[in-house]
Amino acid sequence: MVYNVLSEEAQPRQYNHLNGSTEEILARFCVSELCQAWPVYRDQSEWKNYRDVFTDDAHVFTTWSGGLHIDDFVKTSIKGRANGDFIYHRINGVLVDLNLPKGRAVGKMKATITQRFKIQGIECDIDCDSQFLFFCLQTPQGWKAKWSKLFYIKDKLVPVDGKTVPSFSEADLKKFTEGYQYLSVGQASLGHPILNDLPNGNNEGFKKMYEAIDQWLQGNEVDLFWEKK
Repeated sequence: MVYNVLSEEAQPRQYNHLNGSTEEILARFCVSELCQAWPVYRDQSEWKNYRDVFTDDAHVFTTWSGGLHIDDFVKTSIKGRANGDFIYHRINGVLVDLNLPKGRAVGKMKATITQRFKIQGIECDIDCDSQFLFFCLQTPQGWKAKWSKLFYIKDKLVPVDGKTVPSFSEADLKKFTEGYQYLSVGQASLGHPILNDLPNGNNEGFKKMYEAIDQWLQGNEVDLFWEKK
């Protein structure tokens, strides 16, 4: 069977996510701003604005950086950009699950990660359809994100000239997790260590993420470090 997202209900327990009171709607709007700040600020190197999204103890996960404290991630991102990493994001939609009495929310942002490469002398983009999750809490400074982690659903090579792409071997692709295999091969070619076993559409990480969503919204602490290099 072709790889696909699991068919059964992913999140049995529902939270406020549509309509609701004015206070709930405003809280969800604030969290949606945090989600959208990732591509708007990070893609343009607005590092101070980007840092405002997160708590002091926040951690973020990407394929190429692993799980890092937010300050280390900003430093690594600046270094990567200076070395030629050209990563952009297209926002496809944002919704928020909210438990206002607990001061907890999870922002869910559909986005396409698009990165420009030159591989085998051929310029190409690699696009990866994903869903960002932002585990947010209400603080004296307003809503902030403590964790950011993604589902990587599917990826593909995109020819810049409309016809020519490099050739990736099956062996190279199979080294990495389905859902972001092409992106991983491209990023590995730049010297980045790739974090395998990040959540895709149906692996163990998919289930763990939804368990973490429920725990977080119930007011519990979560630990999103479970992958291996």
